[in-house]
Amino acid sequence: MEITFELGYALDTFYFLICGALVMWMAAGFTMLEAGLVRAKNTTEILTKNIALYSISCIMFMICGYSIMYGGPDGLHAATPFLDGILGDGVAAHEDTYSPASDFFFQVVFVATAMSIVSGAVAERMKLWSFLAFAVVMTAFIYPMEGSWTWGGDAVFGMYTLGDLGFSDFAGSGIVHMAGAAAALAGVLLLGARKGKYTADGKANAIPGANLPMATLGTFILWMGWFGFNGGSVLALASVESANAVAVVFLNTNAAAAGGLVAALIMAQILFKKADLTMALNGALAGLVAITAEPSTPSPLQATLFGAIGGVLVVLSILALDKAKIDDPVGAISVHGVVGLLGLLLVPITNPLTEDGGASFSGQLIGAATIFVWVFVVSLVVWAILKAVIGIRVSEEEEFEGVDISECGLEAYPDFAITRN
Repeated sequence: MEITFELGYALDTFYFLICGALVMWMAAGFTMLEAGLVRAKNTTEILTKNIALYSISCIMFMICGYSIMYGGPDGLHAATPFLDGILGDGVAAHEDTYSPASDFFFQVVFVATAMSIVSGAVAERMKLWSFLAFAVVMTAFIYPMEGSWTWGGDAVFGMYTLGDLGFSDFAGSGIVHMAGAAAALAGVLLLGARKGKYTADGKANAIPGANLPMATLGTFILWMGWFGFNGGSVLALASVESANAVAVVFLNTNAAAAGGLVAALIMAQILFKKADLTMALNGALAGLVAITAEPSTPSPLQATLFGAIGGVLVVLSILALDKAKIDDPVGAISVHGVVGLLGLLLVPITNPLTEDGGASFSGQLIGAATIFVWVFVVSLVVWAILKAVIGIRVSEEEEFEGVDISECGLEAYPDFAITRN
């Protein structure tokens, strides 16, 4: 019996760590996607932002974020030392099934994912250190607080528990993706559009990315990493039931991405008379976001259809945001925010609320509103403070020359002539 327990503990811990490593690899996917979709003159800063935000996320979540998210009210005291945060009350329920340290590792890479979403939306015109300052607050406080109300199971401001109201988010369509998009939207509204993005009469000018092969590689990396994102959220592997659940989650995650890409590609052909690669890439990501809220209960065909709905929606959302003059260079707000909400609303279709769990449409709406309002409002305040104190936008001259030189002092492609525009 002891041997069986130890084997199960080892397998579940190892599975957690491998899935965490896959999610960590998504940081590379976000980096490549964003670097490919911005102009060459801004590439180095994108690379710097992404590797720095990952590091900041790991440090801040270790210092206090994990304790806030899973330690209950005690986690809201002063910054918690590493061992107290990792081995304290926040993981007591897990100690009999897998290593507490593996739980922390799996959770910290989710935090970095939420922050990566912000990076792409504010690309090409934000000051590097203002962005990194926001990353500190986002990963240490804003994300952990909404996470404590959802996955942490705490009552929202001591009033109600979202789970009791019928809210469910299996792997984070709302908790991670919509939260990241809400923070990004707050920043973009205060930051403003890139110079030359919109004409005087309000029409949007296309600003092509510098490296579409890199963007495509980034999408493939994200697609691969998503198996860890959703699959790891099963939280176990060492039983027949959990192993079957993992297999279903992997299958549905892949099916949704495929459905999203094909639907977005067809939608782009209908609207633009061209097979737009960037819309196809965002369609795949939209399919992944749509299925993330509940990848374990749909059939593979349902997962494909859910992904396809996300693929169509993301194309329409990108066009709508452009009409509203909300400049998002990589489509992050549409992919992770609009489709993140869609993912939450799809959950009750295949996992309706019962005595054993599930979700209701009202519960999903309340949960989505709670997450969005909290993250958006607090982020708006933080961005506004940063804007007033140190500024958040580079000068017009620095934006014209490219933020690589002004912010990092390095060009990503020094051996090639770069046309400024």
